[in-house]
Amino acid sequence: MSADGPRRRGSTTTAALAWVLAAGVPLVFLSVFFLWPVATMVGRGFLPGGEVDLGGIAEVFARRRTWRVIGITVGQSVTASVAAVLLGVPGAYVLYRCRFRGRRLVRGFITVPFVLPTVVVGVAFRSLLVETGPLGFLGIDGTFAAVVAALVFFNYALVVRTVGALWERLDPRAEEAARSLGASPWRAFRTVTLPALAPAIVSAGAVVFLFCATSFGVVLTMGGLRYGTIETEVWIQTTQFLDLRAAAVLSVLQLVVVGAALLLAARARRRYDTSLHLRADRSATRPLRLRRRAGHPGTDLLPAAVTAVVVVGLLVLPLAYLAVGSLRAPEGWGLGNYRRLATTGGTNALTVTVWDATLNSLRAAVDATVIAVVVGTLVAVVVSRRPRSPGGRRALGVLDAVFMLPLGVSAVTVGFGFLITLDSPPLDLRASPVIVPIAQAVVATPIVVRTVLPVLRAVDPRLREAAAALGAAPARVLLTVDGPFLVRGLGLAVGFAFAVSLGEFGATSFLARPDTPTLPVVIFRLIGRPGAENYGMALAAAVVLAALTASVMMLAERLRGDRMGTW
Repeated sequence: MSADGPRRRGSTTTAALAWVLAAGVPLVFLSVFFLWPVATMVGRGFLPGGEVDLGGIAEVFARRRTWRVIGITVGQSVTASVAAVLLGVPGAYVLYRCRFRGRRLVRGFITVPFVLPTVVVGVAFRSLLVETGPLGFLGIDGTFAAVVAALVFFNYALVVRTVGALWERLDPRAEEAARSLGASPWRAFRTVTLPALAPAIVSAGAVVFLFCATSFGVVLTMGGLRYGTIETEVWIQTTQFLDLRAAAVLSVLQLVVVGAALLLAARARRRYDTSLHLRADRSATRPLRLRRRAGHPGTDLLPAAVTAVVVVGLLVLPLAYLAVGSLRAPEGWGLGNYRRLATTGGTNALTVTVWDATLNSLRAAVDATVIAVVVGTLVAVVVSRRPRSPGGRRALGVLDAVFMLPLGVSAVTVGFGFLITLDSPPLDLRASPVIVPIAQAVVATPIVVRTVLPVLRAVDPRLREAAAALGAAPARVLLTVDGPFLVRGLGLAVGFAFAVSLGEFGATSFLARPDTPTLPVVIFRLIGRPGAENYGMALAAAVVLAALTASVMMLAERLRGDRMGTW
């Protein structure tokens, strides 16, 4: 009997243990810092005194306020999702199927709003829509339309990039054949291109609905109590009414609503990934030069005009006016608001200076990024495998879905759950500065998984099989085959994790200590304090936060490369 048999069995056992560890570490992290706090929070509502009491469900649903909040949540989310898709599809065509100077710069810029802190977006739109703002004549400040516009601002890039990544891989000869047979440009698009793009459109729409339904900072800043959603209602019931039963019922309700969106998104994502895989060879496709086509003068100019209006009017204008407004100090135009960032505001509105809060945010974001990237990368590496057995494929599908749960649970629920679970040994973290980075990492991990996973799934499995057939150990296969793709894809993952952590507000608003608040928390406090000095400081602080996140994302975009898949 040769020694190769025992050696091979030992190698197989080691590889199996390594994969179990790679999946086990993230599961332990998720269980301790997400499932446990959320389950405890929900249990406080349904298990008062240690006994099951479901009477709170009927009580909460008997309130008119609950149904009003549900209606607003669904209405805002559906309206914003439809608007984002209708505006994003022309943008996907212009930025992914046409060629013009500055295309890469525009692609990078439209990504910035997606990762901007929600508080910054709320401040930007409020400064634009207030009575004294340039769009004050519209009279929509604090209205349903204003909240929807801000939600579209956030999610426009998601639609553009998701649909565009598939569109640039479509072979244009199918549409050209339809045109040559006499079909009009609109009919060729409707009958040939649109069905091919359907997986990407459905996937993007479902994810946009998910983000809109769980939006906290934008709704709280712009809509207030009048247009509050389930997310903001959980916060109100927890912090103002101390009604944990109602908060628990609403948290479960939100999980059900968002869970349905996650299932739809997962099904669409599978079709979308299949479409991307089938069209991975882009040798037959090429960017089209943006131009006026003979006989059809509006073919390219119409989507180009729509995209220009959206980019300038919806994306650039709020941010530009935010920057301009930050220069308008009570004493006149200048840098007075920025100089006040070294103070605690008018009538000592803050406990620390804005610059101190900025350092707190940067420290927490760095720690959260490290945690999220390590955990998210491990999950992506495991889920990207393609086991032959149906049971193995189902297990990986469940693992992928489990790590998407933080996207469907209120960050407020997570934050408050931390307070009531991590308060005794061996995990008494309430007074520890590490509690904020951990909570931010929980929120950022799904984004890392969704960023890295398409990169690893793009690796041809035959390369791994060939390397293994040549005698490479599993670790060496992972290092030499997946490693180069993973390294290039991590640039964008790090950028997203850092930006999301830097601007996280829902959970952080519960967990940040008074002496170490983060920048989003400080901005929200300044908005709620009276006085022109505090408002001017809020604008300046929002510009600082926006500049930090934009710089990180532009750098990550440059590191991303052209073939690193979607998010």
